[in-house]
Amino acid sequence: MANPAAEAAMPQLNTAYYGNLIFWTLLGLIAIYFILSRIALPRIGSVLAERAGTVGNDLSAAEELNQKARAAEAAYQKALADARAESGRIAEQTRTAIDADLKAELAKADAQIAVKVAESEKALGDIRDQAVTSITRVAKDTVGEIVGLFGVSAEGETLSAAVDAKMKG
Repeated sequence: MANPAAEAAMPQLNTAYYGNLIFWTLLGLIAIYFILSRIALPRIGSVLAERAGTVGNDLSAAEELNQKARAAEAAYQKALADARAESGRIAEQTRTAIDADLKAELAKADAQIAVKVAESEKALGDIRDQAVTSITRVAKDTVGEIVGLFGVSAEGETLSAAVDAKMKG
């Protein structure tokens, strides 16, 4: 026999209530199954499907943006390489133009220097000729005076010929 205190404290242990307990337990489980399968699980499934779609769209958009970024980087690298090549070409053109200008200016300066040298040489030649003429005249005068001191008279032609011969070496 069962203890009345135990039956009052835990009726699920009373074998007389087993049929009733099993019925209500099965009825509750069937109700929970229908509620979950008809209401809760479809909503959860739709939220999961929506999230999967959003994640998939985000991944597709991220991949597309990544490809665009790579294309932009490639375009940037190409533009940078083109700019470097263009700057090198411009630098070479500038260098060539400067070299040509420098050569033209050097040729012009050389021509001016050649003209100045020719003028200087002509001026030096004139000065040398004047100096030689002056020296010759002074030498002739001096020789004429020296010869005159000895009481010898020298003719101008003889005196000039003697001085010219000595001056030539």
